[in-house]
Amino acid sequence: MTVDALVAEIGSTTTVINAFDGLNTDCPRFIAQGQAPTTVLDGDVRVGLKNAIEELKKALKTDSLEYGTMLASGSAAGGLKMSVHGLMHDMTVRAAKAAALGAGAIVVNATSGKLTAYDIEDIIRLKPNLLMIAGGTDFGERETAIYNLNLIAQSGIKTPVIYCGNVQNHAAVEEICKGQGIPLSITENVYPRLDCLNIDPVRKRIHEMFERHITQAPGMEHIREMVDGQILPTPGSVMLATELLYEEIGDLCTVDIGGATTDVHSVTMGSPEIAQLMTAPEPMAKRTVEGDLGLFVNADNVANLIGLERFERETGLAYAHPPAIPVEDADIKTAERLCVEAGVTAVKRHCGQLRHLYTPQGRRTIAEGKDLSLVKYLIGTGGALTRLKNREALLRKIADCNENRMMLFPKEGELELLFDNDYIMASAGVLKKTFPEAAKKLLLRSLNL
Repeated sequence: MTVDALVAEIGSTTTVINAFDGLNTDCPRFIAQGQAPTTVLDGDVRVGLKNAIEELKKALKTDSLEYGTMLASGSAAGGLKMSVHGLMHDMTVRAAKAAALGAGAIVVNATSGKLTAYDIEDIIRLKPNLLMIAGGTDFGERETAIYNLNLIAQSGIKTPVIYCGNVQNHAAVEEICKGQGIPLSITENVYPRLDCLNIDPVRKRIHEMFERHITQAPGMEHIREMVDGQILPTPGSVMLATELLYEEIGDLCTVDIGGATTDVHSVTMGSPEIAQLMTAPEPMAKRTVEGDLGLFVNADNVANLIGLERFERETGLAYAHPPAIPVEDADIKTAERLCVEAGVTAVKRHCGQLRHLYTPQGRRTIAEGKDLSLVKYLIGTGGALTRLKNREALLRKIADCNENRMMLFPKEGELELLFDNDYIMASAGVLKKTFPEAAKKLLLRSLNL
């Protein structure tokens, strides 16, 4: 059997392979899916990929499978860990962090102002794969970014650097990094002027750095030989798919609950009324990653958020750590309760809030964080929200989490629920690079739109 493309999603716990055909026609088709445990710990992710392909062959009922191209997304190397350093936390640090998360990176550290010796110790201890140096609007403050880069260079840290600060610093940044042998990528300022976010150029550079890093996972250097296009971070691919859907259906939010993390992606301009109350700009497309919320690797963290007594009272079960793919009734029930807690917690962390301030002139209401009040659709993706049989009830509980009406989020019953039925959002994000029209049609079909 021959298909146009295979798209692999090499995750931290599961490797998924999707087969697509007709990508250059008006009727692109999702053919079938295979999945198997990821085998980083076995020393070679190719084993898990080959096992997933064998499962795909079984689904296709074929002994041989040929393909025109293979594309991939992944997080099998533990994701791309970034340390972000800017000038003002509510300005450049916030903008740089949003760019990093939107590209699919994991922000393990963020600082504002001039670095200290303790900050350098943190960078050494955390061992990020990439440093982002921001700070200063274009033709504005210059000193902090140069000071920070000099301190990093003098410490002997050789971690690759993306510079996305004041354009006037480019020559100095190049000189410092070249003198110390630090890999450097310079891109446009992430915060070029007050109240202006410029995130996309930074995201593209992060994708490039991610591909270099992901090939360091055991066996991934050989995956690189198999894959024709760029290997994207899986969360970044889901973000690309969410942005693609926005062009078709408008304001939306995607909740991706996985084994290790829970990611929330939103694309919306927000309400003009709320904009009048905002204290700082927010990106139109935003992703947050909750590294402590997952249904397998971090299941115990989620259970502790619920409280073990409450968990037992609500489920009738004594808590036990669930398997990666639950099969038994008790494990499925456990996964369902953890799914709701992870989803609600992640959404509450992602979206903004209304706050009341009391001043001599009386009470004043301000808005902080991302405004999702005009979002019309909530999309569920990831293993739990595409495969659990009670997924609609689970996602409805997540959608109706604005109980106190202070969240910048739709009220109970207002959100329309959609599901990534084919579990292809990450693959569609990858396909967007080379087959944008096909990716759009495949996404809409997966959502039954």
